[in-house]
Amino acid sequence: MDVRKTVATPLRPIWFRQVFDGCCEERGVAALLPAKAQLTLLVAGDRTLRRLNRRFLGEDESTDVLSFPSGGGDEPGYLGDLAISWPAVHRQARHYCHAVESEAGLLLVHGLLHLLGFDHADRAGEQAMTALTRRCLNRLGLGLGAGRLGPA
Repeated sequence: MDVRKTVATPLRPIWFRQVFDGCCEERGVAALLPAKAQLTLLVAGDRTLRRLNRRFLGEDESTDVLSFPSGGGDEPGYLGDLAISWPAVHRQARHYCHAVESEAGLLLVHGLLHLLGFDHADRAGEQAMTALTRRCLNRLGLGLGAGRLGPA
């Protein structure tokens, strides 16, 4: 995992790599991973996420996480790119009364699941994604505040 930060965060790149590695050990994720799975993570500000969201998805608003699947290009095992808004991590952690580590981990897991083909556009997809997200976060010891992922 290549981590690029354009904003200051208390979390070091190794922390994000450990979250990625821990999530990849979860059975439901591991079964979908190619050999030597890799991705790039950008941790940036709201303006960067808004610009990326507008440019690639046509939505002129900031968001907390964006996923850009690789489409299986030239690099075997390359899943794609993720972008996380650090200001959104702070706002959402404060709102849900949990640590920024928990929120950052949640967004990384959420983005990774999108790279693996998960979607929450319908109820069944949302339930599958939520259950797998909870298992990954539990494996990593990252607890969420009440209501962050709906009822447990």
